[in-house]
Amino acid sequence: MDETRPALWWARRDLRISDNPALVEATRRADAGAVFVWTRGIHLWSGRRSGHLARVLWQLRDALGGALAVRRGDAATVVLEAAQEADAAVVWAAREYSPSGITEQESVAAALKADGRALKLIGSPYAVAPGRVTKADGTEYKVFTPFRNAWREHGWRAPAAAADLRQMRSWQRHDADVDLDQMAAHGDSSDPLVTLHEFREDRILEALEDFVASDIDRYSTDRDRPDLDSTSHLSVALAYGQVHPRTVLAETGPLQGDGPRVFESELAWRDFHADVLFHHPQARRDSLTPVLADDDWLTGRESDAVFMVWRDGLTGFPLVDAGMRQLQQTGWMHNRVRMVVASFLVKDLLVPWQRGADYFRRALLDYDHAQNQLNWQWVAGTGRDASPFFRIFNPVTQADKFDPQRRYVQRWVPEVDTPAYPSPIVDHKTARADTLALHQAARSARQGTSN
Repeated sequence: MDETRPALWWARRDLRISDNPALVEATRRADAGAVFVWTRGIHLWSGRRSGHLARVLWQLRDALGGALAVRRGDAATVVLEAAQEADAAVVWAAREYSPSGITEQESVAAALKADGRALKLIGSPYAVAPGRVTKADGTEYKVFTPFRNAWREHGWRAPAAAADLRQMRSWQRHDADVDLDQMAAHGDSSDPLVTLHEFREDRILEALEDFVASDIDRYSTDRDRPDLDSTSHLSVALAYGQVHPRTVLAETGPLQGDGPRVFESELAWRDFHADVLFHHPQARRDSLTPVLADDDWLTGRESDAVFMVWRDGLTGFPLVDAGMRQLQQTGWMHNRVRMVVASFLVKDLLVPWQRGADYFRRALLDYDHAQNQLNWQWVAGTGRDASPFFRIFNPVTQADKFDPQRRYVQRWVPEVDTPAYPSPIVDHKTARADTLALHQAARSARQGTSN
């Protein structure tokens, strides 16, 4: 295979210029090209997420001097056609570890090989790739804390060197069939977002520097406060690959104190959930651990009715409603509130976690498949190192503790103190007792079966 021929970068979940090994390798050759595949099966998203992806790709193509083709179709067909047009012997890409990502890269590799070309995978979206952090006997970790300790001991590479963008070339024909223009990039009057989430890579890196220089010191104490602007706001950028976790860790590593260590633990959770899904691909839909009998869950029209009340932020529990409205209006929700609203759906209303996870998939701008599915399983008590069955978040006491002046609630539920605000859909104390009874009965039944 002639390594002097042009190379192609297949952009996936690494839509950035900095710290990008696949882009670095592609630009070691002259006349490197780049292609992103807008795949119906993978990018069948809400209008908000599709709009944000368009903005991200617009700024990436601009940074590459126009050398990014964005095309619709299945990955194997589009990448092969792009490689043929570019006369690329090698296509470089970041390795994916999700079930759909693995299937996709295998199909692309087969198509390229049949045409005398090669797919070379380097790097991943994680600080430590799934499957690399293991126990001494080579088995996976099932509990987060020892995983995190081993994750830290394993360590991660330093950020990659800058790619030589002078090697990139603009496509001369059929460069795109997805509309990426300045209006798409900057939004229009129909965009439902209150404010656009940042999509420019340079500003995302500036925000990281600002966070590390100031707010990270308070992160361990303030991160659970939705009324305070105390989080990094990097989740969307991480989801689209506009910043790599090792870039973040390179900034936090030299810092002392609880804040940086707690923040790094959040990145460890991201890697842990990716590791769990890698070892157990069925976790995307199936509970890893059963907790209730099938007929204990709410189904049918009754389930539809309470789900829509939850979805629309009309439960009568202010913190739950504030979170759901924030999600509807912005595509983002504070992490503490995500746990509260998820617990309320699964444990107060007894709606299966998969339905909540599906809604978050459609609504969240920072949707990450492993994070979303395994976080829902954590709340439901069905996943690895899950929240215990008896942990049922009280939405009233959670609001009192983490939104003491009610600034968050009043921001998103302005009618909260008026007669227009609905009464609670359930009595939390009663719902908690009923759910605990169901869990205890299910546990007794499983123990009886195993004896």
